[in-house]
Amino acid sequence: MAETQNEVQAQSRRNEKVGQVVSTKMQKTIVVEVEMRKAHPKYKRIVRTSKKFYAHDPENSAHVGDMVRIRETRPLSKLKRWNLEEIVRRSSLVQDEPAARTK
Repeated sequence: MAETQNEVQAQSRRNEKVGQVVSTKMQKTIVVEVEMRKAHPKYKRIVRTSKKFYAHDPENSAHVGDMVRIRETRPLSKLKRWNLEEIVRRSSLVQDEPAARTK
């Protein structure tokens, strides 16, 4: 079983990123902010930059503050090119979110 998973991961060339959910206001879509740290080319200091990605969440399972893994996929809409792979860590700030999302 472990060998087949390693083979599948070796064959898959799709990019994966881990980030924090910033918005869940759309239906079946989440906005994930990924923070990248890299050295400045001239000054060699570590600079934090962040970028937002729109990801497809078919079950509306992710909430704001969750840490999630997203995987690159075919274009699903104008901005959506990522798919929710798994929720790595749930947020402790979960409020009455499901009631707000059903409106």
